[in-house]
Amino acid sequence: MAQLTNDCFAFGGRLLSLPDALTLIAERFVCVAGVEDVELLAADGRVLAVDLVAPLNVPGEGNSAVDGFAVYFDDLSPDTETTLPVAGRATAGHPLALGLPRGVAARVFTGALMPEGPDTVVMQEDCSIEGARVRIRPGIRRGANRRLAGEDVRAGSVVLRAGRRLGPPEVGLAASLGRTTLPVRRRLLVAVFSTGDEVAEPGAPLTRGQIYDSNRFMVAAMLRRAGALVTDGGILPDRPERIRAALADAAAAHDLLLTSGGVSTGEEDHVREAIESLGALTFWRLGIKPGRPVAVGAVRGTPLVGLPGNPVAAMVTYMAVARPLLAALGGEQPRPLRRLAATAAFSYRKKPDRREYVRVSLSETAEGLLATCFPRDGAGILTSLTESDALAELPEAMTELSPGAAIACLPLGALYD
Repeated sequence: MAQLTNDCFAFGGRLLSLPDALTLIAERFVCVAGVEDVELLAADGRVLAVDLVAPLNVPGEGNSAVDGFAVYFDDLSPDTETTLPVAGRATAGHPLALGLPRGVAARVFTGALMPEGPDTVVMQEDCSIEGARVRIRPGIRRGANRRLAGEDVRAGSVVLRAGRRLGPPEVGLAASLGRTTLPVRRRLLVAVFSTGDEVAEPGAPLTRGQIYDSNRFMVAAMLRRAGALVTDGGILPDRPERIRAALADAAAAHDLLLTSGGVSTGEEDHVREAIESLGALTFWRLGIKPGRPVAVGAVRGTPLVGLPGNPVAAMVTYMAVARPLLAALGGEQPRPLRRLAATAAFSYRKKPDRREYVRVSLSETAEGLLATCFPRDGAGILTSLTESDALAELPEAMTELSPGAAIACLPLGALYD
């Protein structure tokens, strides 16, 4: 489990900026995930633990990139057609046994090793076959349509750095180097809780004033997409001693604790108090909207993120805070969120020194993407996430947005990876 120093970020009424929060996370949370070897087919989505160094060239030898004829460039006339006898045939996996002399061509197919000698391949579409001879049109450049040895990967080069999250292209690259297993970081163990007497388990009868718990399921789904192993901690009632006991027990067996609700300033918000009594609070109030009350700290040495109770705020703070903290604990290189350039089709006013995320729909126009604001902006409106395409990111310095202004938008789907 992670071990953190028993100190906390002290600040008064000022809201901590998101860049400062990310700096604190980078400084205070380190990788806790061990290393294990997994079969190549199981490596998708995992984090590479060690630099991957190429043991060989890819391709290993020069080969043809097209179906055509291998020739010596200096045998070709630059201005008129050239006719050459065809001597030999090479297919992928079946090279010519001998080199090719000057003044002749060899029939080659895509992926076939280049015969010894020729330096250029003429596409079959640029040739005419006349019995045992080939007539070649002029205009090709030297070395055309030929793949060189090591053109893709050079032996001894680092092709993937430690901390890279592996996807299908990375798995394919490892296979091209002959790897059957890869050293990856162990999956993080994360315990997820909801808090509050007002939330009930889906399927249970609701009493007056209750709602069904959605945050726990949404957060668990996002964590699983990030590669974590999730323990469902259930719903913690608004009783300080129950919350403290549950968090202390979970801290002993997990790499990260993640809660939803109970981190504001109300009399029934007990998560922040539990963090301070069992460990240390790193920061609490963040300069973003939605999502100001988000707590980050440690319970008996195990990191904890306390997300707000409103579902939109929970998702935004997961994206802004929990996602980079999860990456730090799992040994993953920081990955910037993907942003799309768009034009605002709405006006908006905001306070300075606070980063705000506005739910928008995106539509294609002749001038590019147009962002339309979702009509209801409450932090508890979960349908605003299912009916929007992205979050428009309004920076701290902005106070007013006018239609036609350029904005950056974060596609919602990219926030879950």
